[in-house]
Amino acid sequence: MTDYQTARASLGVRLRELREEAGLSGRELAARAGWHPSKVSRLERGNQTAAAADLRRWALLCGRQDTTEGLVAQLGALETHYTGWRRRLAAGNRARQQNAVDLENRTRTLHIFESVCVPGLLQTPAYARAMIGRAVELYGTPADIEEGVRKRMERRAVLRDRGREVRILLWEPALHTRHAPAQVQAEQLDHLAACIRQGLGGIGVIPLGEVLAVSPMHGFWIYDDERVIVETIGAELYLTDDDAVEPYRRTFAELSAAALRGPHALRLIQAIGRDLST
Repeated sequence: MTDYQTARASLGVRLRELREEAGLSGRELAARAGWHPSKVSRLERGNQTAAAADLRRWALLCGRQDTTEGLVAQLGALETHYTGWRRRLAAGNRARQQNAVDLENRTRTLHIFESVCVPGLLQTPAYARAMIGRAVELYGTPADIEEGVRKRMERRAVLRDRGREVRILLWEPALHTRHAPAQVQAEQLDHLAACIRQGLGGIGVIPLGEVLAVSPMHGFWIYDDERVIVETIGAELYLTDDDAVEPYRRTFAELSAAALRGPHALRLIQAIGRDLST
């Protein structure tokens, strides 16, 4: 089971406990709620995600309104999917990259902000090899590095798909941070500059000295304005609750307003490249 399914099953167990403590059968509860009898079974088995209104009605019918707040909070936790990297990468890097390909192919609008590295869609093979290799070493996962690199390169196709809107923001420190040998870093900067010249990814670079209205605390990816993925050191975090996603939408907009684009971004990248060479 995924972490999400486990959490949904846990909520179902709690609902069944409340119903049984109230001395109600599933059919009785469904009849009082005006639901099809199968809905009670699906909720209790974790086969269906309850709405907040369902939980409030359930607590009311069981005579346990004091549990409403806790049930709704438990539902909120369902909207956050947290998966440790060891589990996420258990099937190897190729599988992990294929999951990303599948998600990106379903996405029409993709907004990316990175603060410490160049994002995968803009990486060169050598830079990607260094990044994936570090992950393998850190988490002790399958070392299918070359397969992961090839699949990551496939992901770059979304940048040329006119049916999608891709916008990528990079904070300047992401271009200074040494994730690979100097030659690899230099090639990565050249590739980034080429992408800007070609108009790929709507790339913007936020200068380190820019006064920002929001704090770029970490990188994040926003899919169709309704899902956010955040990569932490220990896990990959999925957010789908609108209250959690909305701050990321606002943050991206604020950071986008502070970004350099076109010739201005190119001049900054070229200056970073000169610093690297010296």
